[in-house]
Amino acid sequence: MFVKPTTEAVAARTKDQLRFITCGSVDDGKSTLIGRLLHDSKMIYHDQLTVLERDSIKHGSTGNDIDFALLVDGLEAEREQGITIDIAYRFFTTPRRSFMVADTPGHEQYTRNMATGASHAQLAIILIDARKGVMVQTRRHSFICSLLGIRHVVLAVNKIDLVAYNKECFDRIARDYLAFAAGLGFNSIVPIPISARYGDNVVDRSAHANWYHGPCLLEHLESIDIPSGTAGQAFRFPVQWVNRPNPDFRGYAGTVASGRISAGDEIVVAASGRTTRIKRIVTHDGDLVGAEAGDAVTITLEDEIDIGRGDILSRPDDRPKVADQFAAYVIWMDQEPLAPGRNYVLRIGSQTITGSITAIRHRIDVNTCEHLAAGMLSLNEIAFCDVATTMPAVFDPYDLNRKTGSFIFIDRYTNRTVGAGMIAFPLRRDTNIARQALSVDRRERAALKNQKPCVIWFTGLSGAGKTTIANLVDQRLCSMSRHTMLLDGDNLRGGLNADLGFSETDRVENIRRVGEVAKLMADSGLIVICSFISPSRAERDRVRGLVGKEEFIEVFVDTPIEECARRDPKGLYSKVKSGKIKDFTGIDSCYEAPTTPEIHLRTMEQTLEHSAEAVVDVLMARSIIDG
Repeated sequence: MFVKPTTEAVAARTKDQLRFITCGSVDDGKSTLIGRLLHDSKMIYHDQLTVLERDSIKHGSTGNDIDFALLVDGLEAEREQGITIDIAYRFFTTPRRSFMVADTPGHEQYTRNMATGASHAQLAIILIDARKGVMVQTRRHSFICSLLGIRHVVLAVNKIDLVAYNKECFDRIARDYLAFAAGLGFNSIVPIPISARYGDNVVDRSAHANWYHGPCLLEHLESIDIPSGTAGQAFRFPVQWVNRPNPDFRGYAGTVASGRISAGDEIVVAASGRTTRIKRIVTHDGDLVGAEAGDAVTITLEDEIDIGRGDILSRPDDRPKVADQFAAYVIWMDQEPLAPGRNYVLRIGSQTITGSITAIRHRIDVNTCEHLAAGMLSLNEIAFCDVATTMPAVFDPYDLNRKTGSFIFIDRYTNRTVGAGMIAFPLRRDTNIARQALSVDRRERAALKNQKPCVIWFTGLSGAGKTTIANLVDQRLCSMSRHTMLLDGDNLRGGLNADLGFSETDRVENIRRVGEVAKLMADSGLIVICSFISPSRAERDRVRGLVGKEEFIEVFVDTPIEECARRDPKGLYSKVKSGKIKDFTGIDSCYEAPTTPEIHLRTMEQTLEHSAEAVVDVLMARSIIDG
């Protein structure tokens, strides 16, 4: 049944809304403060107050008084432990403004939840227990707020009643915090002494702290001027879904992330560089003349061009960055440490791309903001890193657009969110580079050669026979007048990759470069044969994603390590045995064998020649070549 909104509800929606977050260390009174704000601003209904009084007896920690923290600590585990675990969002309104507040956990274990809440906020209330002063978690949360673009802070020195409303205590804490936060880029920091439990300086001025002459908390929240909305930013429209209900309609559905657009305006697909014009802006209630930030619409175009989920539409004269490498601040949120080179799924808006951190430039000490050297990141650590993706990503620097400049790391096997990032800038020399659309594609180039392009990727231990079999396959295809190119690890390390060593990071970069070269050659219509140990399953999958699943053929040359050591064609195993080589794959460095290769060659059961013929047979079966 449809219920007509009340006059008050309509008015609340039309008011200017302030989104703020409460954060700080454990047990600093964040939930109690929000409960007090709701109570004293008359936002609690009578039946809610009755339930709150009953729950305060059962779960409360304030004796016979109402425990206002229970209004937002809704999880049973939170009530039992007296801490906030999840994010609690509350909406309330006053005659002057509407508010959305996120109560976030103070416990270090739940920093990821705090970061999630801060990513949507315009202002942060950072609580400090007057008895304890500035804590490590206070500094960490402040730094995260700064990274996530919050520029206005209320320093709420809570539990001022427990230090007898002492002015010197308040002044000392304010001085300590202002000294720490001087380099964090906040536009305003307003210290307020409060008692969330008793309501001092929350909604009404305290009678016990007559030495304080600043605003009460609610007064400041109602009056602070923070520019809202993203309609004035550059137009960005991430495509979330291609809407094709019938052959006569193709639309691109999504929510305008920023800026404005009108029917008839010229737009560009940022990743491909294709330009066209907007034909219609469609909604359930009919067509619109224009749309702006926050509008969920379906856009149709004048021309039929290739657009899919994850593409971003923009204006041709104000395009986002397109790059497969960028620098970003990273907050690590997983118990398993982050190590450079490990592959993760990156979600940037509606884009889902495989990527990895290639280098940690420095870790940031949240206490001093000092830059420290680091080889990996542990839980809740923050660092400035270089990130590489398997395909070009479309983004804006985070300080220009929070929606298109933020991303998360997702573990590829557990599907857990393990980190969050804020993009600083693309890693390339010319920031004006944009991907150019080409008139001749790989299908046309391959048609000239009368073959289907593909990448045949031989992987296995050193001495397994990869290069020998790859050479035989190359010879066989050339005898059939096929256009091929063989890429071998040793050959590339003598030229393109001569600057790389054998550290984990350098090995990742070695395969990344090879994958890029193989893709370019496949784009030219060639059958590309690659012979590399490539011990990491994630790195091989990265190349597969770059080239395309249908055109990547993984060949596992399966030879026991004992047989590889017996053959020892390059004398490497002898050097390992004598201690001259460290971190050798298969001995003291892990080799991750393919789980479902397209071709599995067991060289102890068949000759190298028969192995090569087996590869050619698969190419024929897949119609990559004909007989």
